[in-house]
Amino acid sequence: MKSDGFAADVVIVGGGFSGTMLAAELARRGVKSLLIEGNGRAGRGTAYSTDEAAHLLNVPAGKMAAWADRPDDFAKAVKAEGYGPGDFVPRKRFGDYLRSTLDAARSSGLVATAERRAVGVQRLNDGWSVGLDDGSEVDARALVLAQGNQPPGTLGFARSIPEHLFINDPWSDGGRAAVARVAASGADVLIIGTGLTMVDVVLSLDEAGHRGRIVALSRRGLAPRGHSAFDSAPVDLDDVPQGSVLGLWRWLRRRGAKVGWRAAVDSLRPHSHALWQALDDGQQRRFIRHARPWWDVHRHRIAPEVAARIARLIGEDRLEIVAGRIVSMREEEGALWVEIARRGASAPSGGEPQSFALTVNCTGPLGSIADSGDKVLQDLFKAGLARPDGLGMGLKVDNGSRVLGAEQAWALGPLTKGKFWEIVAVPDIRGQVAAVAADIAMELEHAVQS
Repeated sequence: MKSDGFAADVVIVGGGFSGTMLAAELARRGVKSLLIEGNGRAGRGTAYSTDEAAHLLNVPAGKMAAWADRPDDFAKAVKAEGYGPGDFVPRKRFGDYLRSTLDAARSSGLVATAERRAVGVQRLNDGWSVGLDDGSEVDARALVLAQGNQPPGTLGFARSIPEHLFINDPWSDGGRAAVARVAASGADVLIIGTGLTMVDVVLSLDEAGHRGRIVALSRRGLAPRGHSAFDSAPVDLDDVPQGSVLGLWRWLRRRGAKVGWRAAVDSLRPHSHALWQALDDGQQRRFIRHARPWWDVHRHRIAPEVAARIARLIGEDRLEIVAGRIVSMREEEGALWVEIARRGASAPSGGEPQSFALTVNCTGPLGSIADSGDKVLQDLFKAGLARPDGLGMGLKVDNGSRVLGAEQAWALGPLTKGKFWEIVAVPDIRGQVAAVAADIAMELEHAVQS
Protein backbone atom coordinates (compact mmCIF):
# COMPACT_ATOMS: atom_id res chain seq x y z
CA MET A 1 0.00 0.00 0.00
CA LYS A 2 1.58 3.27 -1.08
CA SER A 3 0.40 5.18 1.98
CA ASP A 4 2.14 3.00 4.58
CA GLY A 5 4.85 1.13 2.69
CA PHE A 6 3.30 -2.35 2.97
CA ALA A 7 4.23 -4.16 -0.26
CA ALA A 8 1.58 -6.78 -0.96
CA ASP A 9 1.80 -9.68 -3.36
CA VAL A 10 -2.00 -9.96 -3.38
CA VAL A 11 -4.75 -7.42 -2.80
CA ILE A 12 -8.02 -8.87 -1.55
CA VAL A 13 -11.21 -6.84 -1.86
CA GLY A 14 -13.65 -7.91 0.86
CA GLY A 15 -12.98 -8.82 4.49
CA GLY A 16 -15.67 -11.38 5.22
CA PHE A 17 -15.08 -15.11 5.57
CA SER A 18 -13.74 -15.61 2.04
CA GLY A 19 -11.28 -12.71 2.08
CA THR A 20 -10.16 -13.29 5.66
CA MET A 21 -9.42 -16.96 5.17
CA LEU A 22 -7.67 -16.38 1.87
CA ALA A 23 -5.32 -13.93 3.60
CA ALA A 24 -4.70 -16.51 6.34
CA GLU A 25 -4.14 -19.33 3.84
CA LEU A 26 -1.74 -17.17 1.81
CA ALA A 27 0.20 -16.31 4.96
CA ARG A 28 0.71 -20.02 5.61
CA ARG A 29 2.34 -20.16 2.19
CA GLY A 30 4.54 -17.11 2.76
CA VAL A 31 2.54 -14.83 0.45
CA LYS A 32 1.92 -11.25 1.58
CA SER A 33 -1.60 -9.86 1.17
CA LEU A 34 -3.55 -6.71 1.90
CA LEU A 35 -7.19 -7.11 2.91
CA ILE A 36 -9.50 -4.21 2.02
CA GLU A 37 -12.74 -3.88 3.99
CA GLY A 38 -14.57 -0.57 4.21
CA ASN A 39 -17.47 -1.48 6.49
CA GLY A 40 -15.45 -1.93 9.66
CA ARG A 41 -16.15 -5.67 9.57
CA ALA A 42 -12.79 -7.12 8.62
CA GLY A 43 -12.54 -10.65 9.96
CA ARG A 44 -16.29 -10.91 10.39
CA GLY A 45 -18.11 -9.73 7.31
CA THR A 46 -21.85 -9.17 7.27
CA ALA A 47 -22.88 -12.67 8.33
CA TYR A 48 -20.83 -12.82 11.52
CA SER A 49 -20.93 -9.21 12.65
CA THR A 50 -24.22 -9.56 14.52
CA ASP A 51 -24.12 -9.03 18.30
CA GLU A 52 -27.39 -10.87 18.93
CA ALA A 53 -27.19 -14.19 20.74
CA ALA A 54 -30.41 -15.30 19.04
CA HIS A 55 -28.66 -15.38 15.66
CA LEU A 56 -27.28 -18.92 15.59
CA LEU A 57 -25.15 -20.64 13.00
CA ASN A 58 -27.13 -22.72 10.51
CA VAL A 59 -24.45 -25.43 10.65
CA PRO A 60 -23.34 -27.29 13.80
CA ALA A 61 -19.98 -26.40 15.32
CA GLY A 62 -18.34 -29.63 14.19
CA LYS A 63 -18.72 -28.62 10.53
CA MET A 64 -17.80 -24.93 10.84
CA ALA A 65 -13.99 -24.97 10.90
CA ALA A 66 -12.44 -22.14 8.91
CA TRP A 67 -9.49 -24.26 7.75
CA ALA A 68 -9.98 -26.88 5.04
CA ASP A 69 -7.30 -29.15 6.55
CA ARG A 70 -8.40 -28.76 10.20
CA PRO A 71 -12.10 -29.74 10.16
CA ASP A 72 -12.45 -29.81 13.95
CA ASP A 73 -10.76 -26.46 14.60
CA PHE A 74 -13.87 -24.48 15.53
CA ALA A 75 -15.32 -27.31 17.62
CA LYS A 76 -12.09 -27.36 19.62
CA ALA A 77 -12.19 -23.58 20.02
CA VAL A 78 -15.63 -23.63 21.66
CA LYS A 79 -15.38 -26.90 23.58
CA ALA A 80 -14.28 -25.19 26.79
CA GLU A 81 -17.37 -22.97 26.59
CA GLY A 82 -19.65 -26.00 26.84
CA TYR A 83 -20.45 -26.45 23.16
CA GLY A 84 -20.33 -29.85 21.52
CA PRO A 85 -19.72 -30.61 17.84
CA GLY A 86 -23.46 -30.95 17.24
CA ASP A 87 -24.41 -27.62 18.84
CA PHE A 88 -25.49 -24.53 16.94
CA VAL A 89 -23.29 -21.76 18.29
CA PRO A 90 -24.16 -18.04 18.15
CA ARG A 91 -22.88 -16.46 14.95
CA LYS A 92 -21.16 -13.78 17.02
CA ARG A 93 -18.92 -16.46 18.51
CA PHE A 94 -17.92 -17.64 15.06
CA GLY A 95 -17.18 -14.02 14.21
CA ASP A 96 -14.83 -13.87 17.21
CA TYR A 97 -13.12 -17.05 16.02
CA LEU A 98 -12.74 -15.69 12.50
CA ARG A 99 -11.41 -12.37 13.77
CA SER A 100 -8.84 -14.16 15.93
CA THR A 101 -7.73 -16.08 12.85
CA LEU A 102 -7.19 -12.78 11.04
CA ASP A 103 -5.32 -11.32 14.01
CA ALA A 104 -2.99 -14.33 14.07
CA ALA A 105 -2.33 -13.93 10.35
CA ARG A 106 -1.59 -10.23 10.83
CA SER A 107 0.86 -10.98 13.62
CA SER A 108 2.92 -12.97 11.13
CA GLY A 109 3.71 -9.74 9.28
CA LEU A 110 2.36 -11.24 6.06
CA VAL A 111 -1.15 -9.74 6.26
CA ALA A 112 -2.22 -6.12 6.54
CA THR A 113 -5.69 -4.60 6.50
CA ALA A 114 -7.00 -1.37 5.01
CA GLU A 115 -10.22 -0.14 6.56
CA ARG A 116 -11.16 1.77 3.43
CA ARG A 117 -13.59 1.30 0.58
CA ALA A 118 -12.22 0.15 -2.73
CA VAL A 119 -13.49 2.65 -5.30
CA GLY A 120 -11.74 1.56 -8.48
CA VAL A 121 -9.32 -0.86 -10.09
CA GLN A 122 -7.08 -0.93 -13.12
CA ARG A 123 -4.76 -3.43 -14.70
CA LEU A 124 -1.04 -2.61 -14.64
CA ASN A 125 1.58 -4.17 -16.85
CA ASP A 126 2.62 -6.59 -14.14
CA GLY A 127 -0.32 -6.56 -11.76
CA TRP A 128 -3.18 -4.48 -10.39
CA SER A 129 -3.85 -1.11 -8.79
CA VAL A 130 -6.85 -0.64 -6.50
CA GLY A 131 -8.00 2.87 -5.60
CA LEU A 132 -9.26 3.58 -2.08
CA ASP A 133 -11.73 6.20 -0.89
CA ASP A 134 -9.00 8.24 0.83
CA GLY A 135 -7.27 8.84 -2.49
CA SER A 136 -4.51 6.30 -1.95
CA GLU A 137 -3.81 3.30 -4.13
CA VAL A 138 -2.83 -0.31 -3.51
CA ASP A 139 -0.55 -2.06 -6.00
CA ALA A 140 -0.14 -5.82 -6.08
CA ARG A 141 0.70 -8.59 -8.48
CA ALA A 142 -2.58 -10.45 -7.98
CA LEU A 143 -6.18 -9.41 -7.35
CA VAL A 144 -8.85 -11.38 -5.49
CA LEU A 145 -12.50 -10.38 -5.44
CA ALA A 146 -14.24 -11.48 -2.23
CA GLN A 147 -17.03 -8.92 -1.83
CA GLY A 148 -19.63 -11.57 -1.04
CA ASN A 149 -23.33 -11.13 -1.68
CA GLN A 150 -24.25 -7.80 -3.19
CA PRO A 151 -26.94 -5.72 -1.41
CA PRO A 152 -30.43 -6.20 -2.87
CA GLY A 153 -31.75 -3.88 -5.54
CA THR A 154 -34.61 -1.52 -4.71
CA LEU A 155 -38.00 -3.08 -5.39
CA GLY A 156 -39.97 -1.18 -8.01
CA PHE A 157 -43.07 -0.55 -5.93
CA ALA A 158 -40.94 0.87 -3.07
CA ARG A 159 -38.96 3.50 -4.96
CA SER A 160 -41.13 6.36 -3.75
CA ILE A 161 -41.42 5.12 -0.16
CA PRO A 162 -39.44 7.07 2.49
CA GLU A 163 -36.38 5.27 3.84
CA HIS A 164 -37.66 5.28 7.41
CA LEU A 165 -40.67 3.22 6.29
CA PHE A 166 -38.95 0.84 3.88
CA ILE A 167 -35.62 -0.83 4.69
CA ASN A 168 -33.95 -2.17 1.57
CA ASP A 169 -30.90 -3.65 3.30
CA PRO A 170 -31.67 -5.09 6.75
CA TRP A 171 -27.95 -5.53 7.48
CA SER A 172 -27.13 -1.86 7.06
CA ASP A 173 -26.75 0.35 10.12
CA GLY A 174 -29.98 2.09 9.18
CA GLY A 175 -31.74 -1.23 8.81
CA ARG A 176 -30.73 -2.43 12.25
CA ALA A 177 -31.73 0.88 13.83
CA ALA A 178 -35.15 0.72 12.14
CA VAL A 179 -35.79 -2.78 13.48
CA ALA A 180 -34.98 -1.61 17.02
CA ARG A 181 -37.20 1.45 16.57
CA VAL A 182 -40.25 -0.44 15.36
CA ALA A 183 -39.77 -3.09 18.06
CA ALA A 184 -40.01 -0.40 20.70
CA SER A 185 -43.20 0.96 19.17
CA GLY A 186 -44.87 -2.44 18.93
CA ALA A 187 -46.27 -1.55 15.51
CA ASP A 188 -46.95 -4.03 12.70
CA VAL A 189 -44.13 -5.04 10.34
CA LEU A 190 -44.18 -6.43 6.82
CA ILE A 191 -41.24 -8.56 5.67
CA ILE A 192 -40.86 -9.24 1.96
CA GLY A 193 -39.18 -12.62 1.57
CA THR A 194 -39.47 -15.73 3.73
CA GLY A 195 -35.92 -17.12 3.67
CA LEU A 196 -32.99 -17.00 6.07
CA THR A 197 -32.85 -13.19 6.20
CA MET A 198 -36.50 -13.10 7.21
CA VAL A 199 -35.71 -15.48 10.06
CA ASP A 200 -32.95 -13.19 11.29
CA VAL A 201 -35.15 -10.10 11.20
CA VAL A 202 -37.96 -11.88 13.05
CA LEU A 203 -35.51 -13.01 15.72
CA SER A 204 -34.17 -9.47 16.05
CA LEU A 205 -37.68 -8.10 16.49
CA ASP A 206 -38.55 -10.73 19.07
CA GLU A 207 -35.30 -10.17 20.98
CA ALA A 208 -36.00 -6.43 21.06
CA GLY A 209 -39.41 -7.06 22.66
CA HIS A 210 -41.60 -6.45 19.63
CA ARG A 211 -45.20 -7.42 20.32
CA GLY A 212 -46.91 -6.27 17.15
CA ARG A 213 -47.92 -8.35 14.16
CA ILE A 214 -45.30 -9.56 11.67
CA VAL A 215 -46.35 -10.60 8.17
CA ALA A 216 -43.71 -12.37 6.05
CA LEU A 217 -44.60 -12.54 2.37
CA SER A 218 -43.15 -14.40 -0.61
CA ARG A 219 -44.52 -15.85 -3.83
CA ARG A 220 -44.72 -19.39 -2.45
CA GLY A 221 -44.67 -18.71 1.29
CA LEU A 222 -41.84 -21.20 1.84
CA ALA A 223 -39.74 -20.85 5.00
CA PRO A 224 -36.49 -22.66 5.92
CA ARG A 225 -36.87 -26.07 7.53
CA GLY A 226 -35.17 -26.94 10.78
CA HIS A 227 -32.28 -29.30 11.35
CA SER A 228 -33.08 -32.65 12.92
CA ALA A 229 -31.12 -35.82 13.60
CA PHE A 230 -30.99 -38.37 10.79
CA ASP A 231 -28.88 -41.26 9.57
CA SER A 232 -26.69 -40.28 6.63
CA ALA A 233 -27.23 -42.09 3.33
CA PRO A 234 -24.31 -41.25 1.01
CA VAL A 235 -24.51 -41.95 -2.70
CA ASP A 236 -22.01 -42.09 -5.54
CA LEU A 237 -22.20 -39.43 -8.23
CA ASP A 238 -22.83 -42.08 -10.89
CA ASP A 239 -25.98 -43.13 -9.04
CA VAL A 240 -27.55 -39.68 -9.41
CA PRO A 241 -29.20 -38.47 -12.65
CA GLN A 242 -27.21 -35.72 -14.34
CA GLY A 243 -28.11 -33.07 -16.88
CA SER A 244 -31.84 -32.88 -16.14
CA VAL A 245 -33.59 -30.91 -13.39
CA LEU A 246 -36.71 -33.05 -13.70
CA GLY A 247 -34.71 -36.27 -13.54
CA LEU A 248 -32.81 -35.09 -10.49
CA TRP A 249 -36.00 -33.90 -8.81
CA ARG A 250 -37.73 -37.23 -9.34
CA TRP A 251 -34.68 -39.06 -8.00
CA LEU A 252 -34.62 -36.85 -4.93
CA ARG A 253 -38.29 -37.52 -4.19
CA ARG A 254 -37.83 -41.28 -4.52
CA ARG A 255 -34.67 -41.21 -2.45
CA GLY A 256 -36.29 -39.04 0.19
CA ALA A 257 -39.18 -41.48 0.54
CA LYS A 258 -36.65 -44.23 1.37
CA VAL A 259 -34.11 -42.51 3.60
CA GLY A 260 -35.82 -39.24 4.62
CA TRP A 261 -35.59 -35.90 2.85
CA ARG A 262 -32.76 -34.56 5.02
CA ALA A 263 -30.53 -37.54 4.27
CA ALA A 264 -31.44 -37.42 0.58
CA VAL A 265 -30.66 -33.71 0.25
CA ASP A 266 -27.41 -33.94 2.20
CA SER A 267 -26.24 -36.91 0.13
CA LEU A 268 -25.98 -34.55 -2.84
CA ARG A 269 -23.67 -32.07 -1.12
CA PRO A 270 -20.37 -33.75 -2.12
CA HIS A 271 -21.59 -33.76 -5.73
CA SER A 272 -23.27 -30.36 -5.91
CA HIS A 273 -20.66 -28.70 -8.15
CA ALA A 274 -20.59 -31.59 -10.60
CA LEU A 275 -24.39 -31.86 -10.71
CA TRP A 276 -24.76 -28.12 -11.28
CA GLN A 277 -22.17 -28.02 -14.04
CA ALA A 278 -23.80 -31.01 -15.76
CA LEU A 279 -26.87 -28.82 -16.37
CA ASP A 280 -26.80 -26.68 -19.50
CA ASP A 281 -27.86 -23.02 -19.35
CA GLY A 282 -31.48 -23.88 -20.06
CA GLN A 283 -31.62 -26.49 -17.31
CA GLN A 284 -29.90 -24.17 -14.84
CA ARG A 285 -32.47 -21.48 -15.60
CA ARG A 286 -35.23 -24.01 -15.14
CA PHE A 287 -33.84 -24.95 -11.75
CA ILE A 288 -33.70 -21.32 -10.64
CA ARG A 289 -37.18 -20.57 -11.91
CA HIS A 290 -38.99 -23.64 -10.58
CA ALA A 291 -36.91 -25.66 -8.13
CA ARG A 292 -34.70 -23.16 -6.34
CA PRO A 293 -37.21 -22.00 -3.68
CA TRP A 294 -37.89 -25.61 -2.66
CA TRP A 295 -34.21 -26.54 -2.72
CA ASP A 296 -33.21 -23.53 -0.62
CA VAL A 297 -35.60 -24.20 2.25
CA HIS A 298 -34.63 -27.88 2.45
CA ARG A 299 -30.90 -27.47 1.81
CA HIS A 300 -30.20 -24.34 3.91
CA ARG A 301 -31.79 -25.33 7.19
CA ILE A 302 -31.95 -23.47 10.50
CA ALA A 303 -30.97 -24.51 14.01
CA PRO A 304 -33.62 -26.55 15.85
CA GLU A 305 -33.87 -23.85 18.53
CA VAL A 306 -34.55 -21.23 15.88
CA ALA A 307 -37.13 -23.40 14.11
CA ALA A 308 -38.93 -23.91 17.42
CA ARG A 309 -38.94 -20.18 18.09
CA ILE A 310 -40.38 -19.38 14.66
CA ALA A 311 -43.06 -22.05 15.20
CA ARG A 312 -43.92 -20.52 18.58
CA LEU A 313 -44.34 -17.05 17.09
CA ILE A 314 -46.62 -18.47 14.42
CA GLY A 315 -48.62 -20.33 17.06
CA GLU A 316 -49.03 -17.12 19.07
CA ASP A 317 -50.34 -15.32 15.94
CA ARG A 318 -47.44 -12.89 16.13
CA LEU A 319 -45.96 -14.11 12.85
CA GLU A 320 -47.87 -15.00 9.70
CA ILE A 321 -46.10 -16.44 6.66
CA VAL A 322 -48.08 -15.64 3.53
CA ALA A 323 -47.83 -16.87 -0.06
CA GLY A 324 -48.67 -13.99 -2.34
CA ARG A 325 -47.47 -10.75 -3.89
CA ILE A 326 -47.72 -7.03 -3.34
CA VAL A 327 -50.24 -5.28 -5.56
CA SER A 328 -49.55 -1.75 -4.39
CA MET A 329 -47.73 0.19 -1.68
CA ARG A 330 -48.17 3.81 -0.67
CA GLU A 331 -47.23 6.13 2.16
CA GLU A 332 -50.02 8.02 3.88
CA GLU A 333 -49.85 10.03 7.11
CA GLY A 334 -46.66 8.35 8.28
CA ALA A 335 -47.78 4.78 7.63
CA LEU A 336 -47.43 2.29 4.81
CA TRP A 337 -50.56 0.98 3.17
CA VAL A 338 -49.97 -2.28 1.34
CA GLU A 339 -52.34 -4.26 -0.83
CA ILE A 340 -51.50 -7.98 -0.85
CA ALA A 341 -52.79 -10.58 -3.30
CA ARG A 342 -52.65 -13.99 -1.65
CA ARG A 343 -51.61 -16.89 -3.83
CA GLY A 344 -54.64 -18.56 -5.38
CA ALA A 345 -57.02 -15.73 -4.43
CA SER A 346 -58.94 -13.91 -7.14
CA ALA A 347 -58.72 -10.57 -5.33
CA PRO A 348 -56.28 -8.86 -2.93
CA SER A 349 -56.43 -10.13 0.65
CA GLY A 350 -59.25 -8.61 2.67
CA GLY A 351 -60.23 -6.26 -0.16
CA GLU A 352 -58.54 -3.34 1.64
CA PRO A 353 -54.89 -2.29 2.05
CA GLN A 354 -53.22 -3.20 5.34
CA SER A 355 -51.23 -0.72 7.41
CA PHE A 356 -47.62 -1.30 8.49
CA ALA A 357 -45.15 0.90 10.33
CA LEU A 358 -42.18 -0.67 8.54
CA THR A 359 -41.44 -2.92 5.58
CA VAL A 360 -38.14 -4.81 5.35
CA ASN A 361 -36.75 -6.22 2.11
CA CYS A 362 -35.56 -9.76 2.82
CA THR A 363 -35.72 -11.03 -0.76
CA GLY A 364 -32.03 -11.90 -0.70
CA PRO A 365 -28.94 -10.58 -2.45
CA LEU A 366 -28.86 -8.76 -5.76
CA GLY A 367 -29.90 -11.09 -8.56
CA SER A 368 -28.02 -9.42 -11.42
CA ILE A 369 -24.31 -8.76 -10.90
CA ALA A 370 -24.32 -6.28 -13.80
CA ASP A 371 -26.52 -4.01 -11.67
CA SER A 372 -24.11 -3.98 -8.74
CA GLY A 373 -23.06 -0.61 -7.42
CA ASP A 374 -19.64 -1.99 -6.49
CA LYS A 375 -17.15 0.30 -8.21
CA VAL A 376 -14.43 -2.33 -8.50
CA LEU A 377 -16.76 -4.70 -10.31
CA GLN A 378 -18.04 -1.92 -12.56
CA ASP A 379 -14.48 -0.90 -13.50
CA LEU A 380 -13.70 -4.49 -14.42
CA PHE A 381 -16.85 -4.78 -16.53
CA LYS A 382 -16.18 -1.51 -18.35
CA ALA A 383 -12.60 -2.50 -19.12
CA GLY A 384 -13.65 -5.93 -20.37
CA LEU A 385 -11.58 -7.58 -17.66
CA ALA A 386 -14.55 -9.43 -16.18
CA ARG A 387 -18.04 -10.30 -17.31
CA PRO A 388 -21.18 -11.78 -15.74
CA ASP A 389 -21.67 -15.52 -15.85
CA GLY A 390 -24.29 -17.00 -18.15
CA LEU A 391 -27.04 -16.56 -15.56
CA GLY A 392 -25.93 -13.06 -14.57
CA MET A 393 -25.64 -14.02 -10.89
CA GLY A 394 -21.90 -13.57 -10.49
CA LEU A 395 -18.65 -13.48 -12.42
CA LYS A 396 -17.60 -15.82 -15.18
CA VAL A 397 -14.77 -17.92 -13.75
CA ASP A 398 -13.02 -21.15 -14.64
CA ASN A 399 -12.88 -24.29 -12.49
CA GLY A 400 -9.98 -22.77 -10.55
CA SER A 401 -12.02 -19.64 -9.71
CA ARG A 402 -9.87 -17.49 -12.01
CA VAL A 403 -11.75 -14.53 -13.47
CA LEU A 404 -12.12 -15.06 -17.20
CA GLY A 405 -10.90 -12.06 -19.16
CA ALA A 406 -8.22 -10.99 -16.67
CA GLU A 407 -4.76 -12.17 -15.75
CA GLN A 408 -3.81 -12.96 -12.14
CA ALA A 409 -7.34 -12.32 -10.86
CA TRP A 410 -9.52 -14.68 -8.85
CA ALA A 411 -13.01 -14.54 -7.34
CA LEU A 412 -14.37 -16.28 -4.26
CA GLY A 413 -17.63 -17.24 -2.61
CA PRO A 414 -21.01 -15.95 -3.86
CA LEU A 415 -19.36 -14.12 -6.75
CA THR A 416 -18.70 -17.57 -8.25
CA LYS A 417 -22.21 -18.91 -7.70
CA GLY A 418 -22.96 -19.18 -11.41
CA LYS A 419 -20.08 -21.63 -11.79
CA PHE A 420 -20.45 -23.67 -8.62
CA TRP A 421 -23.96 -22.88 -7.25
CA GLU A 422 -23.38 -24.27 -3.75
CA ILE A 423 -20.67 -21.83 -2.71
CA VAL A 424 -22.23 -19.68 0.01
CA ALA A 425 -21.65 -21.73 3.17
CA VAL A 426 -18.40 -22.07 5.15
CA PRO A 427 -17.95 -25.82 4.47
CA ASP A 428 -18.07 -25.09 0.72
CA ILE A 429 -16.04 -21.87 0.62
CA ARG A 430 -13.13 -23.04 2.78
CA GLY A 431 -12.17 -25.67 0.21
CA GLN A 432 -12.33 -23.11 -2.58
CA VAL A 433 -10.22 -20.69 -0.56
CA ALA A 434 -7.50 -23.27 0.11
CA ALA A 435 -7.37 -24.23 -3.57
CA VAL A 436 -7.16 -20.59 -4.71
CA ALA A 437 -4.42 -19.84 -2.17
CA ALA A 438 -2.38 -22.74 -3.52
CA ASP A 439 -3.00 -21.58 -7.09
CA ILE A 440 -1.93 -18.02 -6.31
CA ALA A 441 1.22 -19.15 -4.51
CA MET A 442 2.17 -21.30 -7.47
CA GLU A 443 1.36 -18.55 -9.97
CA LEU A 444 3.41 -15.92 -8.18
CA GLU A 445 6.35 -18.25 -7.67
CA HIS A 446 6.24 -19.04 -11.38
CA ALA A 447 6.17 -15.31 -12.18
CA VAL A 448 9.30 -14.73 -10.07
CA GLN A 449 11.16 -17.63 -11.65
CA SER A 450 10.25 -16.54 -15.19
